[in-house]
Amino acid sequence: MNKRAVVILFIVGLVSVSFLVPEENKVLKFNYPESWPKPVYDFESNPLTQAKIDLGRKLFYDPILSKDNMISCASCHLSYTAFTHVDHALSHGVGDSIGVRNSMSLVNMAWSKHFMWDGAVNNLDVQALAPISNEDEMGENIVSVIQKLQDNNEYPALFSKAFGDTVISSQNLLRAIAQFELTFISANSKYDKVMRGEDQFTEQEARGYAFFKDKCASCHKEPLFTNGEFENNGLEIDPSLYDLGRFGITHRSLDSLKFKTPSLRNVEFSQPYMHDGRFTSLHEVMNHYSEGIHYSKTVSKHIGRGIALTEDNRVDVVAFMLTLTDKDFLFNQDLSFPRK
Repeated sequence: MNKRAVVILFIVGLVSVSFLVPEENKVLKFNYPESWPKPVYDFESNPLTQAKIDLGRKLFYDPILSKDNMISCASCHLSYTAFTHVDHALSHGVGDSIGVRNSMSLVNMAWSKHFMWDGAVNNLDVQALAPISNEDEMGENIVSVIQKLQDNNEYPALFSKAFGDTVISSQNLLRAIAQFELTFISANSKYDKVMRGEDQFTEQEARGYAFFKDKCASCHKEPLFTNGEFENNGLEIDPSLYDLGRFGITHRSLDSLKFKTPSLRNVEFSQPYMHDGRFTSLHEVMNHYSEGIHYSKTVSKHIGRGIALTEDNRVDVVAFMLTLTDKDFLFNQDLSFPRK
């Protein structure tokens, strides 16, 4: 019996398939007030995504980055105190070690060209390496950190979600932390609402603002309330620390005793003040600028031998600075310890 071969021809149509990008991997727009200057951070080299932000947030609060697994970034940068510490003058690290400086408040990081009091780092994408490797802070080395993260039950999958690779690299670790820090935007204080026409200063705040613009704004430039530069603000050197500031990086005599101008945003919550945390109140700060300037060749030209401040001036300026408190920022749950 002859067998009949049946040939079935399948005609396969070509279908265009569009792979959808998960929501957490879509590039986010970096939102900030229209009146503000353009950020200096290079978003093209490290596009903002929710997956990277979430990973950076987890890393920021995880003590796994330190040698003894006890110190996290948040140990010195508390969200509800303007991302700095307030219970001691100098930062504390692994093994109860004490650092040489007060931690800087972290705010509006996308506009910073230099980081740390002396500007030792000029790129946010690598800044976290400095505290991780500092023996008085986290006291760890990056190779060990990567190995701990790689051996962790959660992190390989989280890095894969954020960067598409379960193999964890130091670059992606540091970039993730930078992504979270980029979300530290403070732009909704009473001052901001007044600038937007949504509120009004009291008479005292208005007097303080006028004095501030005349005497203080050269260094604490609106709207970020820092000029991003390094200034010698007339502090007498602490003989136990002998911190020469920017000079330690550049070794130029003109940089002696110069430190990065900190932002005054949320200054109400960021005491103690100055690079060594020597002042515990804003009134002490006012007294310093009025009658405590230690004059030297590198003292800021904006300060000279001091700023004449009456007692009324001091109270008015402090009243104005309190309008820089942004409680939406300070108590933003998206910036606090991750609960999941």
